[in-house]
Amino acid sequence: MNRTDTPVTVIGLGLMGRALAGAFLGAGHPTTVWNRTISKADQLVAEGARPAPTVGDALKASSLTVVCVTDYRAVHELLGASDVELDGTTLINLTSGDSTQARQTARWAEQRGAHYIDGAIMAIPSTIGTAEAVILNSGPRADFEAHESTLAALGTVTHLGADHGLASLYDVAGLAMMWSVLNAWLQGTALLRTAGVDAATYAPFARRIAAGVAEWLPGYAKQIDSGSFPAEVSALETDARAMAHLIEESEAVGVNAELPRLIKAMADRSIAAGHGGEQYPVLIEEFGKPRAD
Repeated sequence: MNRTDTPVTVIGLGLMGRALAGAFLGAGHPTTVWNRTISKADQLVAEGARPAPTVGDALKASSLTVVCVTDYRAVHELLGASDVELDGTTLINLTSGDSTQARQTARWAEQRGAHYIDGAIMAIPSTIGTAEAVILNSGPRADFEAHESTLAALGTVTHLGADHGLASLYDVAGLAMMWSVLNAWLQGTALLRTAGVDAATYAPFARRIAAGVAEWLPGYAKQIDSGSFPAEVSALETDARAMAHLIEESEAVGVNAELPRLIKAMADRSIAAGHGGEQYPVLIEEFGKPRAD
């Protein structure tokens, strides 16, 4: 079958679930939908989707089922019902959760005869169906490739590896990047506002800085992967002095200094451990440790 011949089932019709189903319909896939509150399917049904009366019926309608519900507990509750048959179906679980839940759910589904791919959606509902929507997938490559052309209706689909937990880990790693960049920008914005500089004026400069720092990542990644951190640009002890300056400036103008203090505390621990002459990525050793109480 070609991609538009492949029937798909979508379980869960929140904002994201409706966007997923709509993208499949838009690509020409016969689409079956199910949701606890069936009225959420009304618009999709008007567009050609087939509503299933039960989860079991929804699964029987297609060999590929995409699940997007509240949490992993809901996944187990819905798919573990006595009248639900998973044997032979392929489940693409796009429900948000952590890597442990992903791996446990993979074993649970596979024990019931299902092919299981765990995924994460790096997008907002309005971008689903465009290249801007990134859909991360992890699990057996053969299972992913069997449905890759169908899943492409959702956006840019990527296979990360056989470990079912990878999609969840990439998801939270992406969130760490997002919040760190935004928090750094807010810190700088708060500082400049004390001098009458508005956020819109600062934003282009901040964007250039963020883009410049992003260019360092491949080289820094090589240092982390090799475990060698020669100070090619700046030593950590030099960076720590700049951190102290940021803290002092923040406090002098009445801006919260908790964030830079947190990072400097990590740098100070690394320096105390003998890494002051190495480059900034040596802090991976601190990030890789659980917090000491």
